[in-house]
Amino acid sequence: MIILAMAERYQTFREFYPFYLSEHENRPNRWLHFVGTGSVLGIFIFALLSGQLIYLWCLPLVGYGFAWVGHFFFEKNKPATFQYPFYSLIGDFVMFKDMLIGRVKF
Repeated sequence: MIILAMAERYQTFREFYPFYLSEHENRPNRWLHFVGTGSVLGIFIFALLSGQLIYLWCLPLVGYGFAWVGHFFFEKNKPATFQYPFYSLIGDFVMFKDMLIGRVKF
């Protein structure tokens, strides 16, 4: 089933998001995504408010670093970023929000 899902081309984020969540079933992986996305938001806000935009260069390193550790070492799958970069980026922030409001478990 997962092989078929990866072969699909999702037309909308709404179609993609259930697949995205299925790739994040491992609790430590979700936690790492949450920490990475939260850190990205914090760094982004700090850089804008302080005027130190040099810190923006580290956003992909922090965000993807936490996420990829979660996938490679805990979930044991290939991040969807490689096939669906835009939808995966959106998925990170939507899952972060869904974790905050209790829709997705920590």
